[in-house]
Amino acid sequence: MVRLNENLILLADSYKASTHIQYAPNTTKIYSYFESSGGKFNETIFFGLQYFIKRYLAGPVITKIKIDEAEEFMKLHFGTDSFFNRSGWEYIVEKHYGFLPIEIKAVPEGTVVETQNVLFTIENTDPECFWLVNYLETLLAQMWYPITVATNSRAQKEAIKSGLEATGSPTEALAFKLADFGVRGTTCMEQAALGGAAHLINFFSTDNMPAVMFCRQYYGVEMAGYSVPAGEHSTITAWGREKENKALRSMLEQFPNGCIAAIADSYDAFSACSEILGTELKYLIVEREENPGTLLIRTDSGDPSVILVKLLEILTNKFGYEETSTGHKLLPSCVRLIQGHGIALSMLQNLMKTVSKAGYAIENLTFGSGGALLQKMDQDTQKFEGFQCSFAKVDGEEIEVYKDPITDPSKQSRRGKLTLEKKDGRFVTVEHGEGKSEDDQLITVFHNGILRIDQSLDDIRGRAEL
Repeated sequence: MVRLNENLILLADSYKASTHIQYAPNTTKIYSYFESSGGKFNETIFFGLQYFIKRYLAGPVITKIKIDEAEEFMKLHFGTDSFFNRSGWEYIVEKHYGFLPIEIKAVPEGTVVETQNVLFTIENTDPECFWLVNYLETLLAQMWYPITVATNSRAQKEAIKSGLEATGSPTEALAFKLADFGVRGTTCMEQAALGGAAHLINFFSTDNMPAVMFCRQYYGVEMAGYSVPAGEHSTITAWGREKENKALRSMLEQFPNGCIAAIADSYDAFSACSEILGTELKYLIVEREENPGTLLIRTDSGDPSVILVKLLEILTNKFGYEETSTGHKLLPSCVRLIQGHGIALSMLQNLMKTVSKAGYAIENLTFGSGGALLQKMDQDTQKFEGFQCSFAKVDGEEIEVYKDPITDPSKQSRRGKLTLEKKDGRFVTVEHGEGKSEDDQLITVFHNGILRIDQSLDDIRGRAEL
């Protein structure tokens, strides 16, 4: 048996096994495209295709062993193997040595594209393999996920940047202001790695080690994200409630330099910040300013818009503050707050307003996000419907293919061959084969089983920068 997720023939919706005989006789070309037709955000960051190509499509991915396994599976799955496309898959092995006769053209990863624009196209390069194009839809339609995570992450970056600027705070460390705490909230490690990598387009802060390893393997960067020593509730509560001060002292003494994060809300966050961290252990925290280093005080409970303001009041009373150019209070660099629970775009936007209105600089805060960063979204968040076929060749005749449901005009699809061009600073999709190839922003990234362009995370980050 071929290992799970190693047989491309079986990485599809079940019905795909029957589609090869549903096309018109003498079909020789199928050309489809993928786009976001709208959704929560009016733009998307394109990311993730290189992973899907390297992981699933590149090289000799079809073998006789895989064909045999797929045929046996189909017979049990459908109760018959009468329509299994054995000859088609064997043709790929015999004629193309297991390499896929497909061309994929895509916008460079990291590009920010307005919705309702083509992001990539896919077509067959061998007329005998027209059926293969949309067979790959199930796998490649999962591109909705890294694109949506990257887009959501970038929106949060914009919200934090606006908050920093509005309170006279520096923006140099913006890329470290939102950490990925989402591994445990995903469905599997592949999702954690793929989504976490999408976040790392926008930020450098992460506790998602699978994502960092993912970027190393698929996007050519040795170290894509950074973390700090951090406590959890067990490392405080295991000391016992009466020894919370000793637990926090140990944390500060075990990591005397650099940035660390310590839990303050095991019992009473206000008391911990006022009596323990702000009084008994204050000298250890202030010393970090000279080392240099920062203590991130983390709370995971309560309403952040209430708790953070109250804690900022306590900490500025205990540690002092300076005023930014906008008159907002800024703690000394040795102490900051990190909110790691309940952080989503709407909460961030609310906190920017609430904390600013209370008179505190956003520079005092750092954030961590989990489920809302990697999990609370779906294919419809940005209205990804899967592939749409827009061009075919049948009996030598070129056909503009489209759908136009009378029950939902918004689902009308594009027609003909497409280009993605820039006009007046905005992307525009040109249909009917009327685009100019020299202006096309779509580049060939995959051709006949070979990855044509290997894009680095550094270049992708450059394209996605605010």
